[in-house]
Amino acid sequence: MMNKRARTTIGKAVVDVWKREVGELSTRNFAHRLGASQDLVLRLDVYRKLEKHRGCVNTVSFNADGAILVSGSDDKRVILWNWETGQVKLSFQSGHNNNVFQAKIMPYTDDRSIITCAADGQVRHAQILERGQVKTSLLGKHQGRAHKLAIEPGSPHIFYTCGEDGMVQHFDLRSGTATELFTCQPIGDRRNYMPVIQLNAIAIDPRNPNLFAVGGLDEYTRVYDIRKYKWDGSSEFGQPANYFCPPHLIGDERVGITGLAFSEQSELLVSYNDECIYLFTRDMGLGPNPVPSSPMSMGSDASEIGGDYQSAASSLAMDADEKVAPQAYKGHRNCETVKGVNFLGPRCEYVVSGSDCGRIFIWRKKGGELIRVMEADKHVVNCIESHPHTMVLASSGIETDIKIWTPRALERAKLPAKIEQKPKARGWMYHLSSPQDLMLQLFSLQRRRTSPERGGEEDSAAGRELLELILTYNANSDGSSDDGGDTASQEDLFC
Repeated sequence: MMNKRARTTIGKAVVDVWKREVGELSTRNFAHRLGASQDLVLRLDVYRKLEKHRGCVNTVSFNADGAILVSGSDDKRVILWNWETGQVKLSFQSGHNNNVFQAKIMPYTDDRSIITCAADGQVRHAQILERGQVKTSLLGKHQGRAHKLAIEPGSPHIFYTCGEDGMVQHFDLRSGTATELFTCQPIGDRRNYMPVIQLNAIAIDPRNPNLFAVGGLDEYTRVYDIRKYKWDGSSEFGQPANYFCPPHLIGDERVGITGLAFSEQSELLVSYNDECIYLFTRDMGLGPNPVPSSPMSMGSDASEIGGDYQSAASSLAMDADEKVAPQAYKGHRNCETVKGVNFLGPRCEYVVSGSDCGRIFIWRKKGGELIRVMEADKHVVNCIESHPHTMVLASSGIETDIKIWTPRALERAKLPAKIEQKPKARGWMYHLSSPQDLMLQLFSLQRRRTSPERGGEEDSAAGRELLELILTYNANSDGSSDDGGDTASQEDLFC
């Protein structure tokens, strides 16, 4: 079977070369077909390890042309690498007081402008001056950890951040100030016990930079339209333009979102903890006002939703029975940490994610077939970043190094005979590091225990979960958490 596939792949390559030579296939399309070849994915192997950090590497990101890789770590340092040679171009202290969660190079700045966010909640700007000197400044702050930031495509000035305080902030480096856009709110009666949605991920649609998505401590991905924001503060900007969620997860309080990514075709990729990865197209939205008991219902604000999502949401409401379910990608584990998710290939032909088992998983985007599993970390793989122009990956996790993957293997890799399945869900990422975190979970459990729909058996299960929650909090309070959160003693809980 493998020989047949190999001959087929070679045959297609020969035909493509002939088509290019006779003018039936453009050079650009030829390059895209070659770059998206499954043969390259099956030959990915470790090209180089980048070893200078002294803590977990929480973020890796290529610059616009792909020549430089920037990384950030628990050691609070930011490093710029020439990933091909393995040389450090620049290493500097970020100015953060806790683990660096994300670092990105602003485009069209000659790679001299770097933005970072971290576990201390700070959002900082690093400017590389002459002779390698670095000036860092504080731009803004979240009340709690700030996991992710997103740069407006093609802009050297504008980016967004999100944090565990539920806040989304807009930054313009020309003014050096932060604009607090909104605080993400729960829907329905969850507002009674969950004041905000703690946010883990944010992403901007590359085909329409006015649209951005956020995800966090509930099952919904929310898409917002920045054009609706009134910069004079004359109106609130908290209403999403659309919601996305797999139908079977609506109302499930045990899941949350750890990673988001948009494809070049505006498809939305969402990674859930204790669950799968899902791919949504625009017509899969639930509209601007989903109701947990009836996810297809639409509110009066639907007529106000501008542009790209209104028609899709309306057609969804009219014929919910014919709604196409999102594509699911299965096999990995996402229970322990806040993992990202990404696309791979010149036209986003593949989906890639890390896993708690220390491996990288790669699926074909179309159909969801798992085609590659790669050993990448002794513990957990958290970050996977695709090169912007070629079949190259950068990965990082709990280990202190960064691995660069290129299609250099002589033989095509085969899937392992036995792929470890993820364990039974343990609830939302029990990293409880503060009394506030514990109280939010306690309120949630209490509500579920007192719900009239629940019987005695489910009430007993909730009681066991409550005990596990308290024990987990005690364990986390004894030392620092893996992801750099603050810790609190039992006495602090009752201050």
